[in-house]
Amino acid sequence: MTDHETNETATEVQVAPHRPETPSYEEVLFYERKPAGFWVRFWAYLIDLLIITALTSILIKPAFALMGLETTETSWYAPFAIMSAIVFYGYFVLMTKFFRQTVGKMIMGIRVVSLKSNHLSWTTLLFREWIGRFLSVTIWPLYWIVGFTPLKQGVHDFIADTTVVHEESFRKNNVVKKRTDGSGLHETSAV
Repeated sequence: MTDHETNETATEVQVAPHRPETPSYEEVLFYERKPAGFWVRFWAYLIDLLIITALTSILIKPAFALMGLETTETSWYAPFAIMSAIVFYGYFVLMTKFFRQTVGKMIMGIRVVSLKSNHLSWTTLLFREWIGRFLSVTIWPLYWIVGFTPLKQGVHDFIADTTVVHEESFRKNNVVKKRTDGSGLHETSAV
């Protein structure tokens, strides 16, 4: 029998385990716009409602009075209700398209941004401001979702992939990113 501890013919070989090169990562700090919460959006919406009420009272009520038409009928299909709805939805669609914010949002320092692109398309706006806002106005608890989602999105924001952010307020965010040391050449994928 041989004793392995005293065997002089055995040589010690160190075998390094085979490990693929592991990329090194670094933590990157960046700033992103802070999402606007429920209350600031609520106050902006109330300001917008005051403006829409004023526009309706200045533009539509006098025209109906001159034509002798009724403005107190409460059915949704009454001419006054239809014209008021056109002013309501038109205000939100046009202001958001051309300024990315309504007057209420301007006063509160917030604006609408798309989560998919740098601009707001007409399709996005129509889904957000017409269909989504109709749902939010019709079913009030749906608007309260804004207070409980990470990006402070309402149902109309989810429909259109948008959110509302503060213009002058940012939040810090840490992201782990692959470090690009070496030759500076990056792998690219062919399209």
